[in-house]
Amino acid sequence: MIDTQPQVKNSEIFSTMARMEHEQLVFCHDEVLGLKAIIAVHNTVLGPAMGGTRMWNYQSEEEAVKDALRLSRGMTFKNAIAGLNIGGGKAVIIGDAKKIKTEALMRRFGKFVHSLNGKYWTAEDVNMSARDMEYIRMETPYVTGIPESMGGSGDPSPVTAYGVYIGMKASAKKAYGSDNLKGKKIVVQGAGNVGTYLIEHLLKEEATVFVSDIFEDKLAAVTKKFNVSVVDPKDLYTMDMDIYAPCALGATLNDITIPQLKCAIVAGAANNQLDEEDQHAEMLKSRGIIYAPDFLINSGGITNVYYEQQGNYNRQRVYEQTERIYEVCQEVLEYAENNETTTHQAALQLALNRIKDVGKVKLAY
Repeated sequence: MIDTQPQVKNSEIFSTMARMEHEQLVFCHDEVLGLKAIIAVHNTVLGPAMGGTRMWNYQSEEEAVKDALRLSRGMTFKNAIAGLNIGGGKAVIIGDAKKIKTEALMRRFGKFVHSLNGKYWTAEDVNMSARDMEYIRMETPYVTGIPESMGGSGDPSPVTAYGVYIGMKASAKKAYGSDNLKGKKIVVQGAGNVGTYLIEHLLKEEATVFVSDIFEDKLAAVTKKFNVSVVDPKDLYTMDMDIYAPCALGATLNDITIPQLKCAIVAGAANNQLDEEDQHAEMLKSRGIIYAPDFLINSGGITNVYYEQQGNYNRQRVYEQTERIYEVCQEVLEYAENNETTTHQAALQLALNRIKDVGKVKLAY
């Protein structure tokens, strides 16, 4: 089994890449502009690697490497289970977006993306915007999620949120016998773009929505727009709720938080929600909590930019493809129950099967 949570030290990078089955790790540096970035290419069997660029003020360079490796690996499985003909990749830029992000820095990063000659296509992720993609596009064509005014698909957040909503409904069908979310107490952790769009879907279905975030400005914006209650982050995991929707950063499901959870379902947009994949998926299962695998239900955004990359973007087609999440999520939940395994392993197996099968097709040429 692949080691999914290695401690990455500089002397162990190649062994870590081998364990996680990565193809390439690119370090990007420009001292004058203050750019420190890492591009991780995990798997290109299905096609060129695609995944967003995240800007985050990591505590260490080792932490940034670790995040890039985990996120890119997750993209491989996300793209595979979504039925897309692209592999998995991800990029991280080290630093505080409010302090270092400039047009020049984005364009310099674009040059590094271009140096891979299409093996990696980038898009939006945490602390990035369609405007940033526009800057990157000035230096390379290997970018998606550019503004609609430039002929792109724009912000993928609405489609990501819609897919999470669809996956949440499929999970509710399994847990309650009905996918109606009316009256369900749902806590959305993270009031960013995806979290905000998800809240809108939930309120339209008359769910009782709570929101939590570490950033006061984001909370102020979402509470001004919607009638939702705020939960202090320190009280989040002990709340009596029906559904927990992690929509911020990963690893919120761990040894400390899972025993505190009082919910029937975990279904959110955050990547890598399980701190230790196998261990914490099993822990959720043993507590009778349905876990909708993150890389399955948050694939709407990558579906959106994939069709832009293909050059035949059609919004209706994107939403129709995203709605398939309901069916696939049900299949994963049933497989896990019938085979006495975790939903994470069930979804992972579906993704790996597709990569293996398509790999055979490609070798036949």
